[in-house]
Amino acid sequence: MVQRMPAERIREHAAPPLQAAAARRRLRADRARQLADLLRHQARTTGFPGGVLPLEGRIGADYGVSRNTVRQALDLLRTEGLVERQPGVGTVLVAEKYPHGLDRLQGLAETLREHGEVTNEVRTAGPVSAPAPVARRLGLPEHADVLCVERLRRLGGLPLSLDLTYIPMDIGAGLLTCDLEHNDVFRLIERLSGQPLGTADITLEAVNADAHSAAVLEAPRGAAVLMLERLTHLRDGRPVDLEFIRFRGDRITMSGLLHRSP
Repeated sequence: MVQRMPAERIREHAAPPLQAAAARRRLRADRARQLADLLRHQARTTGFPGGVLPLEGRIGADYGVSRNTVRQALDLLRTEGLVERQPGVGTVLVAEKYPHGLDRLQGLAETLREHGEVTNEVRTAGPVSAPAPVARRLGLPEHADVLCVERLRRLGGLPLSLDLTYIPMDIGAGLLTCDLEHNDVFRLIERLSGQPLGTADITLEAVNADAHSAAVLEAPRGAAVLMLERLTHLRDGRPVDLEFIRFRGDRITMSGLLHRSP
């Protein structure tokens, strides 16, 4: 006669092996994520010879991880669209991220001039009644007219950012007669105002792409995009440019040099 083991004892005997296996999977997933971060950093900085990553065994030896961990890390990078597997070649880089500095006040064309030409598709440009938060940020009376400009910015023909800009009309009226397709707004504001830009308040966060911005940026709907909110002032302190910029997160990387205050 076969005696049945009580359910409590079955769970008691089964739990340690199951917990150990789960712990090993979590550890491998953690190591894969950490390795993916290191490979992504190398792709962004020094790159890989010919744009081809080393063989899985070489990566594992270099970083002291198993081949399964390497494969998981490469899967993560494939999901991001950074690499892909090509038969007979190996794992190759298929996307480039462009560096956008956060420690200097520059327009996008100035920031990325070493990487190619930034072109602007002006989708809308005209005066609107300023929404209350916009008027407040720009120091204008409620419902004052502002120039509203929406531009799609491309680098090398690929969509990079969708910019929504609000500018007071004493400067904005002049901008309407300028070439907004081939010039950074910053340079135009400095020319029209007669003084240089001074400082900018920025906020950077990740948001989900809505249907409109996803379609314009040719990104999957709901994909995470980097939202840069920037309020730029003239040197005399006057706020003159409020922007909401949606960057494709797979094509831009933000960097800056920070100093620790005493």
